[in-house]
Amino acid sequence: MKSSVLRMKSRNPGPSISRASRSQSFPIVGIGASAGGLEAFSELLHNLPVKTGMAFVLVQHLDPKHSSELREILSRATAIPVAEITDGVAVRPDHIYVIPPNTNMTIKDGTLRLSARVLTRGQHLPIDHFLCSLAEDCGSRAISVILSGTASDGTEGSRAIKAAGGITFAQDERSAKYSSMPQSAISAGCVDLVVPPAAIAKELARIGRHPYLASVINENMEPSSTSKSQMETLLSMLYEATGVDFTHYKQTTLQRRIKRRVVLHKLEGLKDYIHFIRKTPREIDELYQDILIQVTEFFRDPESFDALREDVFPDLFADQDKGRTIRVWVPGCATGEEAYSLAMALLEYIWLHTQRTARAALGNVPFQIFATDISDGALDRARAGFYSEGSIAHLSPERLKRFFVQMDGGYQINKSVRELCIFAKQNVAKDPPFSNLDLISCRNLLIYLGPVLQKRVLPTLHYALRDRGYLMLGGAESLGTFAEYFAPVDKQNKIYQKKQSVSRPAAYLSSVDYGVRRSIDAKVAREPQLLPPSRRKLTGYCLTGLFPPVS
Repeated sequence: MKSSVLRMKSRNPGPSISRASRSQSFPIVGIGASAGGLEAFSELLHNLPVKTGMAFVLVQHLDPKHSSELREILSRATAIPVAEITDGVAVRPDHIYVIPPNTNMTIKDGTLRLSARVLTRGQHLPIDHFLCSLAEDCGSRAISVILSGTASDGTEGSRAIKAAGGITFAQDERSAKYSSMPQSAISAGCVDLVVPPAAIAKELARIGRHPYLASVINENMEPSSTSKSQMETLLSMLYEATGVDFTHYKQTTLQRRIKRRVVLHKLEGLKDYIHFIRKTPREIDELYQDILIQVTEFFRDPESFDALREDVFPDLFADQDKGRTIRVWVPGCATGEEAYSLAMALLEYIWLHTQRTARAALGNVPFQIFATDISDGALDRARAGFYSEGSIAHLSPERLKRFFVQMDGGYQINKSVRELCIFAKQNVAKDPPFSNLDLISCRNLLIYLGPVLQKRVLPTLHYALRDRGYLMLGGAESLGTFAEYFAPVDKQNKIYQKKQSVSRPAAYLSSVDYGVRRSIDAKVAREPQLLPPSRRKLTGYCLTGLFPPVS
């Protein structure tokens, strides 16, 4: 059965400039509400100016068997035009749109589309469904508001909007009649502001007037000398506080995340933001966490996992009689969904090919998964293995029963599966890699890195693989100039095999240290210098084969 939560497409990991230029030039606010939400939304509208330049789309949990009087009720609370949505209506600023009963809704190119209501394990998650599509369609002009309600609908949608550069709100616990829905989003770390409905209205009115929401980041536009100098100052502050150098990170992503923080703190530009950070040092950590946000999910691109089962797993298990443990690495693992998906896929393969249940095989599994990231917060969530109802909505009932335990507000990965995955802090661009690996899943990490960092990371991944080991990249990623070192296994799903008896690319033995900021030319980034390795560095790479990086 098709999931009621729209799945973000990894082959289009974020709103592109062409998409942004085509889409609406005004912000669109997606508002989710359930039990007690009508009162909260009425209060929000009562405090909202008639002219904000924004459009508002209300997704309320409604009785599917009865017609809704929501439009009539809300029309009495505001002078803003309120309309019940019909399929294909184009969104206009300074209008309110409400979802009709018994439907799901998405938005594409500024047009609202309706579809039949779908239940996933008895649950209807229309808020997540709409907000995920809003994030994909509007990017940094998407705004989410989670009001009173039960359960956790809206959490995954808010996460997607924040990752796309949008701004997220939730009603505070004191004013919410039922607080579990906004509290779920707050606990997941994907909410920017937690305030009562009246305060949300005032913030929305302010944000609608901010010049940054009217601007589009242009990848081809040369920055001014002033903005370039300010950006270098900010990146230096980030490095000093975190030890991570973002100089060669994808610049459009950086600008989008920085603009978010400028808008949130009621500032006018980068100069004011730098001054604010100097007065409020904790803000640099908030910016750091914002930059590291990634949209991920369980079994992202299912066809890629099908390809692993068909073309990779049989080879990995061919030597199992020799007692060799299969070693897997997931760099940039974020909150752990990819690592756990691989663990589940491997266990299912064992179950199918040994005629045993996955649970029976857990006592003596022949593989281990290493998963790394530079975000402490993401790693903590990954180790806990707890996920909202929205994040597991597309999983089959069989997988949910076999690998998860239902808990209050969501589901947790079984302890026996969690113990198969070792999560550790590591910067793949500068820290020693693992070695002698059978499979590396590095999906949707390279898209966040500029060309210089990609030319550093790809040789590192090549070094970490054993001869004829496998590498899987994201749908929008490629090997670039390092294609000669790998043989394609499945071009469509970006699965490659390390060639045997081919000289290693030298960049991973380079003397360049990307942990130290280096000034770069305005137009041409400095390339790695391929110098002979020092004895000390070469020894370090050898030792990582025996002692993997620790957190």
